[in-house]
Amino acid sequence: MREMTAEEVEALLNKGEQLNIIDVRETDEVAAGKIPGAVNIPLGLVEFRLHELDKAKEYIMVCRSGARSGRASQTLESHGYKVINMAGGMLSWEGKVE
Repeated sequence: MREMTAEEVEALLNKGEQLNIIDVRETDEVAAGKIPGAVNIPLGLVEFRLHELDKAKEYIMVCRSGARSGRASQTLESHGYKVINMAGGMLSWEGKVE
């Protein structure tokens, strides 16, 4: 599984890169702030919402610490999706939130 640090993700966003970020935290956690443009799909719903994702795109998975997004990454990879896990999760995110 590929990983990227929060700093690397933030640098790409600051350069204007169009990233596909999926935040797998629960909705109440996301309400406290998420990476701008991130789509919230709670971990328990990832398998049920695979049809919403495009196998031609690469997705960056995010959670609070990196553990749940790691599990979500493994699930998506097993279904043929290209994914990167953001190591350290939102605990290591220092960029803007919405």
